[in-house]
This record gives sequence, structure tokens and C-alpha cells, in this order.
Amino acid sequence: MAMMVGRAAASLVRSRASALPPAIRRPHGQFAMLARGFSETRFAKTHEWVQVDGEVGTLGISDFAQGQLGEVVYCDLPDEGATFKASETLCTLESVKAVGEVYAPAACEAVSVNEKLSDEPSLVNKSPESDGWLVKIKLTGDVSQLLDRAAYDKHVEAESKEEEASHGGRTSVDATLAMTSMSSIHSL
Repeated sequence: MAMMVGRAAASLVRSRASALPPAIRRPHGQFAMLARGFSETRFAKTHEWVQVDGEVGTLGISDFAQGQLGEVVYCDLPDEGATFKASETLCTLESVKAVGEVYAPAACEAVSVNEKLSDEPSLVNKSPESDGWLVKIKLTGDVSQLLDRAAYDKHVEAESKEEEASHGGRTSVDATLAMTSMSSIHSL
């Protein structure tokens, strides 16, 4: 009897997985642990996330951003001790599609970088909001303008709709690739 109840519960959980937001859903019906920790992840409208714990924050790009960027093949990370003003380019990510700039969410200093990315830059794609973090920063500026997850998700949804409308249903990356392809064809 306990086995049947367990299977029924597992089936119910799997069937409800598609109703959850992507941040909670995992492949094959697995779920991320939902626990409130000492810090909260906040997002910039430019698609960076920062998880602050005291004066130090861990910075990366959102799942949406990595999807737009495509397969990351190289991460140009800052030197430890480098300082940045708010909205200044902190590092760049090179992908097979484009080069993306990652901006400082506030005035900060680079404390350490994710050394794993030099050997495996694809971690940015595989685990953008966890193992694919980019830089640990000491925040010296205000981060109150950053969005919580719900507000960020609404921002992404609105931005996606605007992009589709302005590009006839294609994303900006698709439109850029189409224009590049067309210019290559015209040059033949």
C-alpha cells in the first residue's frame, strides 16, 4: 500500500512540474530545493543576477541571458582587485553567436573569479544561476534597484514580447543572424 501511495504521489508531482516556473522546474521531473537562505538572488534589467551575503555578492547571468547568448566558448573575467562603477562592463562572454557584456550591478570590486570557467566555459549555459557564476564581488554601491525573481520574470516576459513584435516573431539574435546571412548572400 505504501508503495502505491508513493508512486501515485510521484506521478502527481511529475504531472504538476510543467505548471511550475522554469526556475523551479528541473529536467525529468526533478525539483530544486526551495529553501530560504541567508541571502536572496536579485536581478538587473540587463540580465545579471547577484546573490549578496554580507558585503560580498556572487554574480552571474540569468538563464534567459544564456539562452539568448547561445553556447559560451570563452569567458573574459576581470582581474581580482579590479574596481567597477555601476553599469560598467565587468566581463565579456564569447559565444558561437555573439559577444555579450556583463555589467556591474552596482559599484564593486572583483574579489575572485570562477576558475572552472577557464576550462569549462559551458558551465555558464549548463548552470547559469549556480555553478556557472562568474565573479565574486565586494559591493560598494547601492543594489536597491535590483529586481526580485517575480519582478525579473515579468521584465523578461515583457522584453520578449517587445522583441518578437519588433522583429516579426524573431528574437534579436535571430534577426541579426538573418541580416548577416542576407549581407553575405548579397556580397556573392
